[in-house]
Amino acid sequence: MNDRLEILNIWVDPVDRKEAIQRVKNFLAIGSKPHAIIAANPEKNFSVPKDVVLNDTFKNADLLLPDGIGVVLAARILYGVDLERVPGSEFIFDICEIAAKGSYKVFIYGAKEDVNKKTVDELKIRFPDLKIVGRANGYVKESEMLDLINRINVSKAEVLFLALGSPKQEKWYATHKNRLHHVRVVQAVGGTLDTIVGTVKRAPEMWCKLQLEWLYRLILEPKRIKRQKVLPIFAAMVLFTKLKIMLRGKD
Repeated sequence: MNDRLEILNIWVDPVDRKEAIQRVKNFLAIGSKPHAIIAANPEKNFSVPKDVVLNDTFKNADLLLPDGIGVVLAARILYGVDLERVPGSEFIFDICEIAAKGSYKVFIYGAKEDVNKKTVDELKIRFPDLKIVGRANGYVKESEMLDLINRINVSKAEVLFLALGSPKQEKWYATHKNRLHHVRVVQAVGGTLDTIVGTVKRAPEMWCKLQLEWLYRLILEPKRIKRQKVLPIFAAMVLFTKLKIMLRGKD
């Protein structure tokens, strides 16, 4: 994590997809503790610093994916580093492929019951050798949480996908990571299960190539404006920070 980039109030690892995949392979090979994989995007610049636990979990995550195009552009403006966007909604498939080839066991926790179940069916179709050893929807009561963790441990799952939405999934990890006996990789995937089963549609390839997936989602889901209204503020903050750096350089 020594090469981690600080983007305003959050961080991101300067990895491309190939490097991110290799890190996951290393996490699984080490086999000593759960390793957190979290997506870094502009929205988190405003939510993460407000909570001490969330900030600590984010900062100490084992892999912070350059998920949002805003973070990618910020890294270029502030550090001159050309990052490759690695969307968490796609990286889940890379992890599944690693798990299928390496016979690692997978547990999926989160989303609605039908979405969770359909995701398991879809992933088994895409990856016939994938060992999904357990699942649970995202509506487990707090009084039942220890039973869920016991199920995860009994299943001996080494990969855990958390689809609870942010920041709930990150805080769940912070609270329960030390209770996970066999899990070596934990990816916080947010609403990814909905995109896998088609409940939420991902942008067409052309929109993705133009880095406009965020706009496509906004057009389909206008209510996302509540989250995305911080994007212009993030952009302004990045430019202001760059200006301060340039002015310091002239001193």
